[in-house]
Amino acid sequence: MGGINTVAVLFFFLFVAITLIITYWAAKRTRTASEFYAAGRSISGFQNGLALAGDYMSAASFLGIAGMVATKGFDGLIYSIGFLVGWPIVMFLIAEPLRNLGKYTFADVVAYRLRYTPIKTVSALGSLTVVILYLIAQMVGSGNLIKLLFGFPYELSVIIVGTLMVVYVLFGGMIATTWVQIIKAVLLLGGATVLALLTLAQFGFSPESMFSAVKTQYGEKFLQPGGLVKDPLDAISLGTALMFGTAGLPHILMRFYTVPDAPEARKSVFYATGFIGYFYILTFVIGFGALLLVGKDRILAVDKGGNMAAPLLAEVLGGNPFLGFIAAVAFATILAVVAGLTLAGASALSHDLYVGVLKRGKATEDEEIKVTKIAVLLLGVVSILLGIAFKGQNVAFLVGLAFAIAASANFPALVLSIYWKRFTTAGAVASILTGLTLSVVLIVLSKAVWVDILKNPAPVFPWGNPALISMPAAFLVGVLVSLLTSEKEAEEKYEEMKVRKLLGLGAE
Repeated sequence: MGGINTVAVLFFFLFVAITLIITYWAAKRTRTASEFYAAGRSISGFQNGLALAGDYMSAASFLGIAGMVATKGFDGLIYSIGFLVGWPIVMFLIAEPLRNLGKYTFADVVAYRLRYTPIKTVSALGSLTVVILYLIAQMVGSGNLIKLLFGFPYELSVIIVGTLMVVYVLFGGMIATTWVQIIKAVLLLGGATVLALLTLAQFGFSPESMFSAVKTQYGEKFLQPGGLVKDPLDAISLGTALMFGTAGLPHILMRFYTVPDAPEARKSVFYATGFIGYFYILTFVIGFGALLLVGKDRILAVDKGGNMAAPLLAEVLGGNPFLGFIAAVAFATILAVVAGLTLAGASALSHDLYVGVLKRGKATEDEEIKVTKIAVLLLGVVSILLGIAFKGQNVAFLVGLAFAIAASANFPALVLSIYWKRFTTAGAVASILTGLTLSVVLIVLSKAVWVDILKNPAPVFPWGNPALISMPAAFLVGVLVSLLTSEKEAEEKYEEMKVRKLLGLGAE
């Protein structure tokens, strides 16, 4: 590895050319706010399942989990399983009510029977925090990946990714973003399948033989828990963030408005869960394959985080052409995820803050789309600047923080607003602010920031992830404040909301 990989550059330009043609096609079909934010509700359950998988399977999933398994062994499963098991929660608790009650963002659902302005303000704050943290992690990851695989300078790589994501979202809206995510999901699932099959072929297509080889070369401990997270409570806290954070990620929740009705929303989660589950099984094979066929020392020599395990395995098994293909797939993965994040962030700024708060719901569609496009440009510039500013930083904690905030600030308020009649505006605001503040403060006091970045001798908060404390606290505060305050109008509207939630009457 190192220097410019011609095959990777060719695949990269091919992917960019195809996606730009799609953006041009989508731009001609994007006129109204519904088409811009929700693809005109024209995406089928199967297509949305693929797009959800494309939106969710980020570079952190593909490169990070394979690398974690290759360097830490069994504990890599915490991430694989944690990322996956959030989906049944989305399917059974969130998908259908969200589609029936909302319009473009999850804040529409929380604000359905509560006071509009305070809910939209704090929901947008939670969404933007998650989106920006997630975007920084993706931008820094893309800069390092492209620098390593394509030979471009870091800053140029970040600018390329930022410019392309702005073009996709600005001109093609949700239609272009959806199809970029579908293409990326197909490429990623196809590439990972070939990589896993080539790996298993080295062991007579027997996973048992592969695990026996791991035991022989690296000892039985590598197949047992404890390689990554030593404290069981810390492991449970991390699992909590990954599991419930999925159900609070704004760019994932927004995808349920692209399908025509609630049954299609549920179908899309069913398909997405299948695709994502299959993919995470492959990352486990790829991780252990890289450990055996590339070697732990070589993986760590190329990147201390182990993130290059999958590309290095592709080079060993398929030479330079296969490495180029996998590198281009990883790049496509980043582009698709940042496009979805940008659209979710722009909708929080325009639909929730501008239309919901500043204009009190009285802006025209043209005005709303215009503000959204300005918000896309703004987010693009901010992402590029933050991506360059965070150069060389360990940003793994940002992804954990994004999931912890989503699980603590967004998920409790969303669930309580849908399922609890006594939930009040004051309770919702208190719940979101508690989850947001507590998760950010505890992460700052943890080792990832307090010791590794601020260079203090020991962390104040002992765990790597705060969700086990911040999420229950957000639920508790939301319930207590709601019990202490009363909102008759919200309670009366609950019955009407229940009918719409179950039957979809009045939903767009």
